[in-house]
Amino acid sequence: MRLLVYNIRYATGSGPAFHLPVPGAGYLRSSKQVLASITSFIKAQDPDVVGLIEVDTGSIRTGMVNQASYIADAIGHYSTYQCKYGERSLNNLMPIVRKQGNAFLAAPRVHGERFHYFEQGIKRLIIELELEHVAIFLVHLSLKFRHRHYQLRYLHQLMQRQKKPVIVAGDFNTLWGNHEIYLFMEAAGLRSANTASLPSYPSRWPRRELDFVLYGPGIEMSSFSVPSVTHSDHLPLVFDFEVTGVPAARRRAAAAVT
Repeated sequence: MRLLVYNIRYATGSGPAFHLPVPGAGYLRSSKQVLASITSFIKAQDPDVVGLIEVDTGSIRTGMVNQASYIADAIGHYSTYQCKYGERSLNNLMPIVRKQGNAFLAAPRVHGERFHYFEQGIKRLIIELELEHVAIFLVHLSLKFRHRHYQLRYLHQLMQRQKKPVIVAGDFNTLWGNHEIYLFMEAAGLRSANTASLPSYPSRWPRRELDFVLYGPGIEMSSFSVPSVTHSDHLPLVFDFEVTGVPAARRRAAAAVT
């Protein structure tokens, strides 16, 4: 299987023009050309599952175009998406912001999706996509160090309920790279697909490893790459893998329940 993870920054592009006429002004200008380029890139990778971070689900910024549905339709996938803020967040009342979310695209069909929410941070959404033989968690962690660690603790607890082999992917916002999530990975029995710690941000001059694909027992990595494309401020991650079995610990847990 192939998993592609990409923070597309609402298809607002990258480069100096993003900060004109004032810093961050580009967040208000989604580009049809950028969205088309992102879509073409994703289609060329021929992924089985796509995890999209920072996707606009139909605000005035995009002319009411749902970017998740647009990309899914173009590549022949089905989509599931949700606003990335907490259910009770005031952000859900704000124009444009309330349409900012994360999404899974999958073929032949999205099913078994569940939406969870962290208890800390502004960006709280966790999407759990349960496929036939594997469960994938998509996250966008907080910019605050303290909140990230609370979120990782919650994520670890959530993962323990899943009996299938697990993948955790997304934008972790780790300013210190994989050193920051070492204890989380050890506790959860996860390994990083990015064994060379290749940076993914910023896309034009990558210096920081912010985006991760982490995988647990029962999954065997075939290949991993960080394609050098500058449609967003982040680089995408491409992870090829095979599911080899259900981890022994989870088999024992399932047997105990039955």
